[in-house]
Amino acid sequence: MRAGAREAVPGVDMGRQDATPEAVRCKQALGISGGGCREAKEATVALRKMVDRLTKPVEDLDREALGSYCDKLGATPMNQITPRTPIRVAGEVRAVRIVPRAGASATEVTVSDGRGSVDAVFLGRRRIAGMSPGHRVLLSGVAGRDGNRYIVYNPEYTILD
Repeated sequence: MRAGAREAVPGVDMGRQDATPEAVRCKQALGISGGGCREAKEATVALRKMVDRLTKPVEDLDREALGSYCDKLGATPMNQITPRTPIRVAGEVRAVRIVPRAGASATEVTVSDGRGSVDAVFLGRRRIAGMSPGHRVLLSGVAGRDGNRYIVYNPEYTILD
C-alpha cells in the first residue's frame, strides 16, 4: 500500500456507493448492472416485513392494524389526547360495564385504538344497542382526565361495524 492511501474498509462508502464490496456482491448475485441495487433493497424490505409478520405476536399485529384503521378515519390518536378539548377518536370496544354513579346507573364503554384508551360514560343508560366488545366505534366529545384515564361523558357515537 502506498503512503497516504486509505485502506478499504468493508461496508464504508469510499466515494462511490456502487463500488462498496456489499454493492458489488449484491449486483453479482442478482445479475444487476449499472445504477445500483434498488431492486435488492426492495426485496430485502419485503422479506423483512414478512419475517416481522411471522415472528411478531398476534396482539402486536392487531394493535398496529387497528391503529392504521383509525388513522384512515382521520381520528385523533388516543395517545395524543389533551384534556378539556374536543376530540374525535375511533377504536374498538374492549369492555362494557354498568356502574352506579350518584344513584343512577351509567354505562361505561372502554374504547382502544391500540395506542391508548378512552372511557365513554353514558349517564342514565343501562345499555346501548350495538356497543359490545369487538365492535368498532367513532366517538366525539370533550375529553376529561380522571387519574390515569381519559373520560368522555355522553359522547356522540357512530358504530362502524
